[in-house]
Amino acid sequence: MSDPRPADPSRPVCLRDLEPLVAARLEAGALGYFAGGAADERTLVDNEAAFARRRLLPRVLVDVSAVTTATTVLGVDLSLPVIVAPVALQRMAHPDGEPGMARAAAAAGTLMCVSTLATATAREVSAAAPGAPRWFQLYVLRDRGVTHALVDEAVACGYRALVVTVDAPRAGRRERDLRTGFAVPPGIDMPGVTAAAGHSSGLTPADFFSLVDASLTWKDLERLVEAVELPVIVKGVHAAADARLAIEHGAAAVVVSNHGGRQLDGVPAGIDLLEDVVQEVGGDVEVLVDGGVRRGSDVLKALALGARAVLVGRPLLWGLAWDGEAGARWVLETLRAELELDLMLLGAPSPAAVTRAHVL
Repeated sequence: MSDPRPADPSRPVCLRDLEPLVAARLEAGALGYFAGGAADERTLVDNEAAFARRRLLPRVLVDVSAVTTATTVLGVDLSLPVIVAPVALQRMAHPDGEPGMARAAAAAGTLMCVSTLATATAREVSAAAPGAPRWFQLYVLRDRGVTHALVDEAVACGYRALVVTVDAPRAGRRERDLRTGFAVPPGIDMPGVTAAAGHSSGLTPADFFSLVDASLTWKDLERLVEAVELPVIVKGVHAAADARLAIEHGAAAVVVSNHGGRQLDGVPAGIDLLEDVVQEVGGDVEVLVDGGVRRGSDVLKALALGARAVLVGRPLLWGLAWDGEAGARWVLETLRAELELDLMLLGAPSPAAVTRAHVL
């Protein structure tokens, strides 16, 4: 999406420009909640650094006169291999919140994954962009009645898949939140949390993760797969062996993810775990990855290592905080423009043409 306006230092040129632009607009607790990771934040930092360690290897004299960024994920047509990751509390960043993010995703031709910790109901997000594909990210709560109600609403509203997050039986030690005393501010409601706890305002991350069922096992995943007609995606896979177990228990896809560095600090970056998972899966299901994507070239590296697509969280949140729905759309269109150019320079006319031979 071209921007004809003259150069302006207050406007971003790339995704990395966004966080400094919005840092002063957000209250310290909200900024720390969105930006922070667990403990010493080594994994948070490494999620981005790991992409920098990889090198792309272009091929030349390939016909790239008609490059496309289009792909499919679980049979759904997408205009680019970038999915909007589930991010909590979006109305804390901007009043447009999840409905605005849904409209941005729909306008860009991709899908949004809506968080259990959203500040809008699944139905409200669905109504914001009728007919657009979307997934629902599910934390399995101790209150199974609330869990079932969340799933039923997502199914009734036409969501295409459930994304079960499995790496967060409790919140990681997020020390930025401890330093700021972060709690959900007055006037911000997470309907899914309110249904389980009676309220959202004043809750800390530890409070709302205490609602999650820490006894969850592979058998519970299997029961969920059997109970719903939607594909079930397992998000939070680190070990290749767990990817195989996910398939054995009915998962339709897996997301290699360390929760944006917000859970166990010191685990590898998602991109460093990806290839082992892809090799273990052997094409039985599609593999996605998140964490640290900031460039179209990062998307190429993930594709080359076997990912079907990437999920992007924080940059879209910063875009939303900067300019609401339009800011989120700008992030997606910027990634698309970078990806189109980078495919051409790599010598790959489409995401499907990117192979292991394209990355060192």
